[in-house]
Amino acid sequence: MAVERNRTLENASIDVKIAQANRWQAIASMLPQVNASGNYNDMFGYRMDFGGMSIALPSSASMGVTASVALSGAQVLNAAMSKITKQMSDITALQTEQTVASQVKTLYYSALVADQTLDLLRSNLKEVERLYNFSQQSVDVGASEQVSADQLMVQVASARTAIKNAETSLEMIYNSLRLQLDLEPEVDIVLTDSLEKLLDVDAGLAMMNQQFNLDNNYNYQLLKKNVELARQQVALNKWSLAPTVSLAYQYSAKHNFGDGMDMTPPNTMNVMVSVPIFSSLSNTKKIQSAKMSYQKQLNTLAETENSLQIQYRQLCYNLQNAHAKYVDQKQAVEVNKRVFDNIARKYEQGYSSALEMTNASTTLINSQSAYVQAILEFVNAQIELDNLLNN
Repeated sequence: MAVERNRTLENASIDVKIAQANRWQAIASMLPQVNASGNYNDMFGYRMDFGGMSIALPSSASMGVTASVALSGAQVLNAAMSKITKQMSDITALQTEQTVASQVKTLYYSALVADQTLDLLRSNLKEVERLYNFSQQSVDVGASEQVSADQLMVQVASARTAIKNAETSLEMIYNSLRLQLDLEPEVDIVLTDSLEKLLDVDAGLAMMNQQFNLDNNYNYQLLKKNVELARQQVALNKWSLAPTVSLAYQYSAKHNFGDGMDMTPPNTMNVMVSVPIFSSLSNTKKIQSAKMSYQKQLNTLAETENSLQIQYRQLCYNLQNAHAKYVDQKQAVEVNKRVFDNIARKYEQGYSSALEMTNASTTLINSQSAYVQAILEFVNAQIELDNLLNN
Protein backbone atom coordinates (compact mmCIF):
# COMPACT_ATOMS: atom_id res chain seq x y z
CA MET A 1 0.00 0.00 0.00
CA ALA A 2 2.87 2.36 0.78
CA VAL A 3 4.52 1.55 -2.55
CA GLU A 4 1.31 2.48 -4.34
CA ARG A 5 0.55 5.67 -2.38
CA ASN A 6 3.83 7.08 -1.00
CA ARG A 7 4.60 10.53 -2.47
CA THR A 8 8.39 10.15 -2.23
CA LEU A 9 8.20 6.99 -4.30
CA GLU A 10 5.88 8.71 -6.77
CA ASN A 11 8.49 11.45 -7.23
CA ALA A 12 11.17 8.81 -7.82
CA SER A 13 8.97 7.29 -10.53
CA ILE A 14 8.56 10.74 -12.12
CA ASP A 15 12.36 11.14 -12.11
CA VAL A 16 12.60 7.93 -14.14
CA LYS A 17 10.22 9.35 -16.75
CA ILE A 18 12.18 12.63 -16.85
CA ALA A 19 15.42 10.70 -17.43
CA GLN A 20 13.73 8.74 -20.23
CA ALA A 21 12.58 11.99 -21.88
CA ASN A 22 16.09 13.49 -21.60
CA ARG A 23 17.54 10.39 -23.22
CA TRP A 24 15.24 10.73 -26.21
CA GLN A 25 16.18 14.39 -26.48
CA ALA A 26 19.84 13.38 -26.78
CA ILE A 27 19.00 10.75 -29.42
CA ALA A 28 16.78 13.18 -31.36
CA SER A 29 19.66 15.66 -31.69
CA MET A 30 21.41 13.14 -34.01
CA LEU A 31 18.36 12.59 -36.22
CA PRO A 32 17.32 14.74 -39.21
CA GLN A 33 15.48 17.95 -38.40
CA VAL A 34 12.89 19.35 -40.84
CA ASN A 35 11.57 22.92 -40.71
CA ALA A 36 9.09 24.72 -42.94
CA SER A 37 8.79 28.47 -43.40
CA GLY A 38 6.52 30.90 -45.25
CA ASN A 39 7.08 34.57 -46.11
CA TYR A 40 5.14 37.42 -47.75
CA ASN A 41 6.75 40.70 -48.92
CA ASP A 42 4.91 43.83 -50.13
CA MET A 43 6.99 46.76 -51.53
CA PHE A 44 3.94 49.04 -51.94
CA GLY A 45 4.65 49.59 -55.67
CA TYR A 46 8.29 50.71 -55.19
CA ARG A 47 10.42 50.88 -58.39
CA MET A 48 14.19 50.62 -58.29
CA ASP A 49 16.36 52.79 -60.56
CA PHE A 50 18.95 50.47 -62.09
CA GLY A 51 21.28 52.23 -64.58
CA GLY A 52 18.58 54.36 -66.04
CA MET A 53 16.10 51.54 -66.02
CA SER A 54 13.16 51.44 -63.71
CA ILE A 55 12.59 47.99 -62.31
CA ALA A 56 9.46 47.17 -60.41
CA LEU A 57 9.69 45.30 -57.17
CA PRO A 58 6.42 43.43 -56.95
CA SER A 59 4.90 41.83 -53.92
CA SER A 60 5.91 38.21 -53.46
CA ALA A 61 5.25 35.14 -51.39
CA SER A 62 7.68 32.34 -50.74
CA MET A 63 7.85 29.09 -48.88
CA GLY A 64 10.72 26.81 -48.03
CA VAL A 65 11.45 23.46 -46.46
CA THR A 66 14.81 22.74 -44.83
CA ALA A 67 16.11 19.34 -43.82
CA SER A 68 19.33 19.23 -41.81
CA VAL A 69 21.41 16.87 -39.78
CA ALA A 70 24.49 17.47 -37.65
CA LEU A 71 26.64 14.73 -36.20
CA SER A 72 29.58 14.63 -33.82
CA GLY A 73 31.12 12.17 -31.42
CA ALA A 74 29.96 14.33 -28.54
CA GLN A 75 26.31 13.77 -29.52
CA VAL A 76 26.80 10.00 -29.57
CA LEU A 77 28.39 10.11 -26.13
CA ASN A 78 25.67 12.39 -24.79
CA ALA A 79 23.10 9.80 -25.82
CA ALA A 80 25.12 7.06 -24.11
CA MET A 81 25.46 9.17 -20.94
CA SER A 82 21.73 9.90 -20.90
CA LYS A 83 21.14 6.14 -21.01
CA ILE A 84 23.35 5.72 -17.92
CA THR A 85 21.46 8.54 -16.20
CA LYS A 86 18.20 6.75 -16.98
CA GLN A 87 19.59 3.53 -15.47
CA MET A 88 20.62 5.46 -12.35
CA SER A 89 17.09 6.82 -12.03
CA ASP A 90 15.76 3.25 -12.24
CA ILE A 91 18.13 2.14 -9.47
CA THR A 92 17.22 5.15 -7.33
CA ALA A 93 13.51 4.35 -7.73
CA LEU A 94 14.13 0.76 -6.59
CA GLN A 95 16.23 2.03 -3.68
CA THR A 96 13.46 4.43 -2.67
CA GLU A 97 10.95 1.60 -2.81
CA GLN A 98 13.23 -0.49 -0.58
CA THR A 99 13.55 2.41 1.88
CA VAL A 100 9.79 2.97 2.02
CA ALA A 101 9.14 -0.74 2.54
CA SER A 102 11.77 -0.90 5.29
CA GLN A 103 10.30 2.12 7.05
CA VAL A 104 6.83 0.56 6.95
CA LYS A 105 8.22 -2.73 8.27
CA THR A 106 10.02 -0.93 11.10
CA LEU A 107 6.92 1.06 12.01
CA TYR A 108 4.73 -2.05 11.84
CA TYR A 109 7.03 -3.93 14.22
CA SER A 110 7.35 -0.84 16.43
CA ALA A 111 3.57 -0.61 16.69
CA LEU A 112 3.30 -4.29 17.63
CA VAL A 113 6.07 -3.94 20.21
CA ALA A 114 4.47 -0.79 21.66
CA ASP A 115 1.11 -2.56 21.79
CA GLN A 116 2.67 -5.52 23.59
CA THR A 117 4.35 -3.12 25.99
CA LEU A 118 0.95 -1.62 26.76
CA ASP A 119 -0.51 -5.07 27.41
CA LEU A 120 2.30 -5.84 29.85
CA LEU A 121 1.95 -2.48 31.61
CA ARG A 122 -1.82 -2.87 31.92
CA SER A 123 -1.40 -6.38 33.28
CA ASN A 124 1.11 -5.11 35.83
CA LEU A 125 -1.17 -2.22 36.75
CA LYS A 126 -4.04 -4.61 37.30
CA GLU A 127 -1.93 -6.77 39.61
CA VAL A 128 -0.50 -3.82 41.54
CA GLU A 129 -4.00 -2.32 41.94
CA ARG A 130 -5.21 -5.64 43.31
CA LEU A 131 -2.38 -5.70 45.84
CA TYR A 132 -2.97 -2.05 46.73
CA ASN A 133 -6.68 -2.73 47.40
CA PHE A 134 -5.70 -5.73 49.52
CA SER A 135 -3.19 -3.60 51.42
CA GLN A 136 -5.69 -0.79 51.97
CA GLN A 137 -8.25 -3.26 53.30
CA SER A 138 -5.62 -4.54 55.72
CA VAL A 139 -5.00 -0.95 56.85
CA ASP A 140 -8.73 -0.38 57.31
CA VAL A 141 -9.03 -3.37 59.66
CA GLY A 142 -5.86 -2.38 61.51
CA ALA A 143 -3.78 -5.33 60.27
CA SER A 144 -1.27 -3.19 58.42
CA GLU A 145 0.24 0.29 58.43
CA GLN A 146 -0.84 3.03 56.03
CA VAL A 147 2.72 3.48 54.79
CA SER A 148 2.60 0.04 53.17
CA ALA A 149 -0.53 0.93 51.22
CA ASP A 150 0.96 4.29 50.29
CA GLN A 151 4.03 2.64 48.80
CA LEU A 152 1.81 0.54 46.56
CA MET A 153 -0.32 3.56 45.71
CA VAL A 154 2.82 5.30 44.39
CA GLN A 155 3.56 2.18 42.34
CA VAL A 156 0.02 2.31 40.91
CA ALA A 157 0.47 5.97 39.93
CA SER A 158 3.82 5.20 38.27
CA ALA A 159 2.26 2.34 36.32
CA ARG A 160 -0.55 4.59 35.07
CA THR A 161 1.96 7.23 33.97
CA ALA A 162 3.96 4.59 32.11
CA ILE A 163 0.80 3.49 30.31
CA LYS A 164 0.01 7.05 29.24
CA ASN A 165 3.54 7.47 27.89
CA ALA A 166 3.31 4.18 26.01
CA GLU A 167 -0.05 5.19 24.50
CA THR A 168 1.49 8.48 23.31
CA SER A 169 4.41 6.63 21.71
CA LEU A 170 2.03 4.22 20.00
CA GLU A 171 -0.02 7.10 18.54
CA MET A 172 3.19 8.67 17.19
CA ILE A 173 4.01 5.39 15.44
CA TYR A 174 0.54 5.23 13.90
CA ASN A 175 0.87 8.82 12.70
CA SER A 176 4.17 7.93 11.04
CA LEU A 177 2.43 5.01 9.35
CA ARG A 178 -0.32 7.33 8.12
CA LEU A 179 2.34 9.53 6.51
CA GLN A 180 3.99 6.56 4.80
CA LEU A 181 0.63 5.29 3.52
CA ASP A 182 -0.61 8.79 2.61
CA LEU A 183 -3.71 8.44 4.81
CA GLU A 184 -5.87 11.11 6.36
CA PRO A 185 -5.23 11.82 10.07
CA GLU A 186 -8.61 10.49 11.15
CA VAL A 187 -8.17 7.11 9.43
CA ASP A 188 -7.80 4.26 11.93
CA ILE A 189 -5.12 1.63 11.31
CA VAL A 190 -5.68 -1.93 12.47
CA LEU A 191 -2.69 -4.31 12.42
CA THR A 192 -3.86 -7.81 11.56
CA ASP A 193 -0.59 -9.71 12.22
CA SER A 194 0.83 -10.50 15.62
CA LEU A 195 4.41 -10.01 16.73
CA GLU A 196 4.83 -13.74 17.27
CA LYS A 197 3.66 -14.46 13.71
CA LEU A 198 6.05 -11.96 12.11
CA LEU A 199 9.07 -12.56 14.33
CA ASP A 200 10.97 -15.25 12.42
CA VAL A 201 14.12 -15.76 14.47
CA ASP A 202 15.46 -18.62 12.35
CA ALA A 203 15.12 -16.64 9.11
CA GLY A 204 16.91 -13.70 10.66
CA LEU A 205 19.84 -15.82 11.85
CA ALA A 206 20.03 -17.56 8.46
CA MET A 207 20.93 -14.24 6.81
CA MET A 208 24.29 -14.31 8.58
CA ASN A 209 25.21 -17.39 6.49
CA GLN A 210 24.13 -15.76 3.24
CA GLN A 211 26.87 -14.75 0.80
CA PHE A 212 27.12 -10.98 0.38
CA ASN A 213 27.00 -10.03 -3.31
CA LEU A 214 28.11 -6.41 -3.76
CA ASP A 215 26.38 -6.11 -7.12
CA ASN A 216 23.00 -6.61 -5.45
CA ASN A 217 23.48 -3.52 -3.27
CA TYR A 218 21.79 -0.39 -4.65
CA ASN A 219 24.44 2.02 -3.32
CA TYR A 220 27.14 -0.01 -5.02
CA GLN A 221 25.16 -0.12 -8.27
CA LEU A 222 24.82 3.67 -8.24
CA LEU A 223 28.54 4.14 -7.60
CA LYS A 224 29.41 1.88 -10.53
CA LYS A 225 27.16 3.97 -12.74
CA ASN A 226 28.90 7.12 -11.47
CA VAL A 227 32.25 5.60 -12.47
CA GLU A 228 30.85 4.83 -15.91
CA LEU A 229 29.56 8.39 -16.24
CA ALA A 230 32.95 9.81 -15.25
CA ARG A 231 34.66 7.61 -17.85
CA GLN A 232 32.25 8.78 -20.53
CA GLN A 233 32.89 12.36 -19.47
CA VAL A 234 36.58 11.90 -20.29
CA ALA A 235 35.68 10.63 -23.76
CA LEU A 236 33.18 13.47 -24.21
CA ASN A 237 35.84 16.09 -23.52
CA LYS A 238 38.22 14.37 -25.94
CA TRP A 239 35.60 14.67 -28.66
CA SER A 240 35.71 18.45 -28.23
CA LEU A 241 38.94 18.25 -30.31
CA ALA A 242 37.19 16.38 -33.14
CA PRO A 243 35.39 17.93 -36.14
CA THR A 244 31.64 18.41 -36.37
CA VAL A 245 29.89 17.62 -39.66
CA SER A 246 26.56 19.13 -40.64
CA LEU A 247 24.47 18.74 -43.79
CA ALA A 248 21.47 20.82 -44.82
CA TYR A 249 19.17 20.75 -47.87
CA GLN A 250 16.63 23.51 -48.63
CA TYR A 251 13.85 23.70 -51.15
CA SER A 252 12.39 27.16 -51.85
CA ALA A 253 9.52 28.36 -54.02
CA LYS A 254 8.69 32.00 -54.74
CA HIS A 255 5.78 33.66 -56.49
CA ASN A 256 5.80 37.31 -57.62
CA PHE A 257 2.51 39.18 -57.77
CA GLY A 258 3.51 41.14 -60.89
CA ASP A 259 6.54 41.57 -63.17
CA GLY A 260 9.90 41.17 -61.51
CA MET A 261 13.03 39.10 -61.31
CA ASP A 262 13.14 35.89 -59.29
CA MET A 263 16.69 35.22 -58.18
CA THR A 264 15.79 32.56 -55.57
CA PRO A 265 17.24 29.10 -56.41
CA PRO A 266 14.71 26.36 -55.72
CA ASN A 267 17.26 23.83 -54.42
CA THR A 268 20.29 24.44 -52.24
CA MET A 269 22.53 22.16 -50.23
CA ASN A 270 25.09 23.04 -47.62
CA VAL A 271 27.83 20.85 -46.19
CA MET A 272 29.93 22.19 -43.33
CA VAL A 273 32.85 20.74 -41.42
CA SER A 274 33.90 22.58 -38.27
CA VAL A 275 37.36 21.78 -36.90
CA PRO A 276 38.63 23.29 -33.62
CA ILE A 277 42.18 24.62 -34.07
CA PHE A 278 43.17 26.58 -31.00
CA SER A 279 41.39 27.03 -27.69
CA SER A 280 44.21 28.38 -25.49
CA LEU A 281 44.54 24.91 -23.83
CA SER A 282 40.94 25.12 -22.59
CA ASN A 283 39.95 21.76 -24.08
CA THR A 284 43.15 20.12 -22.88
CA LYS A 285 42.53 21.23 -19.31
CA LYS A 286 38.95 20.01 -19.51
CA ILE A 287 40.23 16.56 -20.46
CA GLN A 288 42.72 16.58 -17.59
CA SER A 289 40.02 17.62 -15.14
CA ALA A 290 37.68 14.87 -16.38
CA LYS A 291 40.44 12.27 -15.99
CA MET A 292 41.08 13.35 -12.40
CA SER A 293 37.34 13.18 -11.64
CA TYR A 294 37.27 9.68 -13.12
CA GLN A 295 40.14 8.63 -10.87
CA LYS A 296 38.31 10.04 -7.84
CA GLN A 297 35.27 7.94 -8.71
CA LEU A 298 37.45 4.83 -9.01
CA ASN A 299 38.92 5.54 -5.57
CA THR A 300 35.45 6.05 -4.11
CA LEU A 301 34.27 2.76 -5.62
CA ALA A 302 37.25 0.85 -4.19
CA GLU A 303 36.72 2.45 -0.78
CA THR A 304 33.00 1.64 -0.87
CA GLU A 305 33.67 -2.01 -1.73
CA ASN A 306 35.77 -2.34 1.41
CA SER A 307 33.29 -0.29 3.45
CA LEU A 308 30.32 -2.45 2.43
CA GLN A 309 32.19 -5.66 3.29
CA ILE A 310 33.02 -4.24 6.72
CA GLN A 311 29.42 -3.08 7.13
CA TYR A 312 28.22 -6.60 6.33
CA ARG A 313 30.46 -8.05 9.04
CA GLN A 314 29.28 -5.41 11.53
CA LEU A 315 25.59 -5.96 10.77
CA CYS A 316 26.01 -9.72 11.17
CA TYR A 317 27.68 -9.06 14.51
CA ASN A 318 24.87 -6.68 15.51
CA LEU A 319 22.25 -9.27 14.58
CA GLN A 320 24.05 -11.99 16.54
CA ASN A 321 24.29 -9.77 19.62
CA ALA A 322 20.67 -8.64 19.27
CA HIS A 323 19.57 -12.28 19.17
CA ALA A 324 21.61 -13.12 22.29
CA LYS A 325 20.11 -10.11 24.08
CA TYR A 326 16.61 -11.15 22.99
CA VAL A 327 17.12 -14.68 24.40
CA ASP A 328 18.56 -13.34 27.67
CA GLN A 329 15.80 -10.78 28.19
CA LYS A 330 13.12 -13.34 27.41
CA GLN A 331 14.52 -15.62 30.13
CA ALA A 332 14.85 -12.65 32.51
CA VAL A 333 11.16 -11.81 32.11
CA GLU A 334 10.17 -15.39 32.91
CA VAL A 335 12.37 -15.43 36.03
CA ASN A 336 11.25 -11.99 37.25
CA LYS A 337 7.60 -12.91 36.70
CA ARG A 338 8.01 -15.99 38.91
CA VAL A 339 9.77 -13.88 41.55
CA PHE A 340 7.00 -11.27 41.43
CA ASP A 341 4.26 -13.88 41.74
CA ASN A 342 6.06 -15.52 44.64
CA ILE A 343 6.53 -12.24 46.55
CA ALA A 344 2.92 -11.27 45.83
CA ARG A 345 1.70 -14.52 47.42
CA LYS A 346 3.98 -13.95 50.41
CA TYR A 347 2.77 -10.36 50.74
CA GLU A 348 -0.84 -11.50 50.86
CA GLN A 349 0.13 -13.95 53.59
CA GLY A 350 2.12 -11.33 55.51
CA TYR A 351 5.57 -12.85 54.87
CA SER A 352 6.96 -9.99 52.70
CA SER A 353 6.92 -6.22 52.98
CA ALA A 354 5.42 -3.56 50.72
CA LEU A 355 8.93 -2.45 49.86
CA GLU A 356 9.80 -5.93 48.62
CA MET A 357 6.59 -5.97 46.67
CA THR A 358 7.35 -2.58 45.12
CA ASN A 359 10.90 -3.59 44.21
CA ALA A 360 9.70 -6.82 42.62
CA SER A 361 7.10 -4.93 40.60
CA THR A 362 9.67 -2.36 39.42
CA THR A 363 12.13 -5.10 38.48
CA LEU A 364 9.45 -6.95 36.49
CA ILE A 365 8.39 -3.82 34.62
CA ASN A 366 12.00 -2.97 33.79
CA SER A 367 12.72 -6.48 32.55
CA GLN A 368 9.56 -6.52 30.44
CA SER A 369 10.51 -3.16 28.91
CA ALA A 370 14.02 -4.46 28.21
CA TYR A 371 12.51 -7.57 26.60
CA VAL A 372 10.26 -5.72 24.16
CA GLN A 373 13.15 -3.35 23.39
CA ALA A 374 15.34 -6.38 22.67
CA ILE A 375 12.69 -7.65 20.25
CA LEU A 376 12.72 -4.32 18.42
CA GLU A 377 16.52 -4.25 18.30
CA PHE A 378 16.59 -7.76 16.86
CA VAL A 379 14.00 -6.84 14.22
CA ASN A 380 15.82 -3.62 13.28
CA ALA A 381 19.14 -5.48 12.98
CA GLN A 382 17.39 -8.01 10.77
CA ILE A 383 15.94 -5.28 8.52
CA GLU A 384 19.29 -3.46 8.20
CA LEU A 385 21.09 -6.62 7.13
CA ASP A 386 18.24 -7.54 4.78
CA ASN A 387 18.53 -4.12 3.10
CA LEU A 388 22.29 -4.48 2.68
CA LEU A 389 21.88 -7.90 1.11
CA ASN A 390 18.89 -6.63 -0.92
CA ASN A 391 16.98 -9.87 -0.60
